[in-house]
Amino acid sequence: MSDITIRKADGLWSVRAGGAVLAESRNALQLSEPGYPDIIYFPRDDIAMAFLDPSDHGSHCPKKGDATYYSIVTKSQTLENAAWSYEAPLAGVEEIGGHIAFHATDFVTIEQI
Repeated sequence: MSDITIRKADGLWSVRAGGAVLAESRNALQLSEPGYPDIIYFPRDDIAMAFLDPSDHGSHCPKKGDATYYSIVTKSQTLENAAWSYEAPLAGVEEIGGHIAFHATDFVTIEQI
């Protein structure tokens, strides 16, 4: 049994980078995993996908599966591998399928608004 919990994130959440709003959603999910900060996963339908370019990078999590990465392209820069998704999440975390999460950095802001 996984110790990961997924629940609906309360309120309205947004992602901004390079002065642009990349995502805004009332249907985001909050994934909690012991030893890691909580991660907000945004439904693809609530993301401006034109800002995201698929990356060749990938990773594997034994609890969530294989991750696909995206770079964020803004007017001023490209943020390599700044977002990821699990296209075929493992049993127990299926809810995050069809969602994308973002790395919070100096250039990417994820906040509840």
